[in-house]
Amino acid sequence: MISDFKNKTAVLTGAASGFGLECARIAAQKGMNIVMVDVQQDALDKAAAEIRALGADVLAVRVDVSDAAAMENLADQVQAKFGAPNFVFNNAGVGSGGLIWENSVKDWDWVLGVNVWGVVHGVRLFTPMMLAAAKKDPAFQGHIVNTASMAGLLNPPNMGIYNVSKHAVVSLSETLYQDLALVTDQISASVLCPFFVPTGISQSHRNRPTEMKSEKPTRSQLIGQAMSDKAVGSGKVTAAQVAHKVFDAIAANQFYIYSHPQSIGSVQTRLEDIVQARNPTDPFVHKPELGVELKKALRAD
Repeated sequence: MISDFKNKTAVLTGAASGFGLECARIAAQKGMNIVMVDVQQDALDKAAAEIRALGADVLAVRVDVSDAAAMENLADQVQAKFGAPNFVFNNAGVGSGGLIWENSVKDWDWVLGVNVWGVVHGVRLFTPMMLAAAKKDPAFQGHIVNTASMAGLLNPPNMGIYNVSKHAVVSLSETLYQDLALVTDQISASVLCPFFVPTGISQSHRNRPTEMKSEKPTRSQLIGQAMSDKAVGSGKVTAAQVAHKVFDAIAANQFYIYSHPQSIGSVQTRLEDIVQARNPTDPFVHKPELGVELKKALRAD
């Protein structure tokens, strides 16, 4: 149970917007040192200025989290300035949809690079630093939060590349939780599984790598983008509310963090499909009009 956040250090990837920025705001209010990491320099500069104005000691670093060498350099900078972090929020993520066979190799490289390798690098680099600090100091407490998605527990159609990446993050996080429990009582982990929450995720294409700019989206990708924009934009739960849930979960050592607990029924249905070896349930069973609309759009000549 962690109750004292003051003067502790938090590393946040994807810190210039969405959950990352909201968590940084809370961390600043709690008197923490904050390492803000993002790939978008202008947004990072603006966010870091805001968090510094709240009185926090901020290290802001532009990093592509999929880049192993850049992440290693980040870890070195964190160690040099603050020592081992107490909290790591592997939060950076990008969204991408479309029929699963229509995603290009570059699409796969980009989404898995950020969503999976970004978390892998955060875990492989910061966990050993935290464990070393815990060994030296019995009072050291730490927690790692990996941002997945409800798409890491479900498999909604026409967004397969995103589903694959987020299922990987859930699996990695569950394993991390179990592995940490084997070796320490001072550090634990959580996985954040938000549903549709207004953040910058639906506009991820703004940060597509330069070599992908020339790729034209397929029709299914455009349809997926439009549906995602609508769902994310109309979300009633805010990123700030989710960020508060994250800090509450850290304090309570709660592993699964949901923005929309009411959506767990769909996860239960999926697990029952698996247990009973029945074919996957229609994901639009509660909103059949959405399924009709998507089928019609995808089958149109």
